[in-house]
Amino acid sequence: MGDDLEKILVTEEQIKDRHRDLAAAIDADYAGRDLLLVGVLKGAVMVMADLARELHHPCEMDWMAVSSYGAGTTSSGVVRILKDLDTDIKDRNVLIVEDVIDSGLTLSWLVGNLRSRGPASVEICTMVRKPVAFNVDLDVRYVGFDLPNEFIVGYGLDYAEKYRNLPFIGTLAPHVYQA
Repeated sequence: MGDDLEKILVTEEQIKDRHRDLAAAIDADYAGRDLLLVGVLKGAVMVMADLARELHHPCEMDWMAVSSYGAGTTSSGVVRILKDLDTDIKDRNVLIVEDVIDSGLTLSWLVGNLRSRGPASVEICTMVRKPVAFNVDLDVRYVGFDLPNEFIVGYGLDYAEKYRNLPFIGTLAPHVYQA
């Protein structure tokens, strides 16, 4: 992808190491309790697959698709459910798995939506958090990496549906999204 990338922020090896740490914490926290991982499509596909493989705790998985971006680089703030859960989450321990939390607006809305369905608990696991960009008070229990407020791609993160397949997280060169 040559000239499209500016720099690598998190390597493939750093991601793998962090997954092991997150999985160990999740295994300990949910010992003896049921666990439902809820991945947020499309970005969380890589994160959820790798996290689930590192867990030693039995879990179930389901997916939601919500959108507030379109083809842009910033959240529009208007959330749409594109695909809802297939699983009833009443009295379940739900762990939302995300690729990135930018403003936190979409995720805050999603947490509220899921809590209204009567789960035993709702927690959040994200591979990337951008604390500087947070616009809401959001408790994120498991964080892979805190990164600066730059537009990032790779490891599930996209720009206009491209770059998700990169095994690392990096920044796009400005000419790609300013065109």
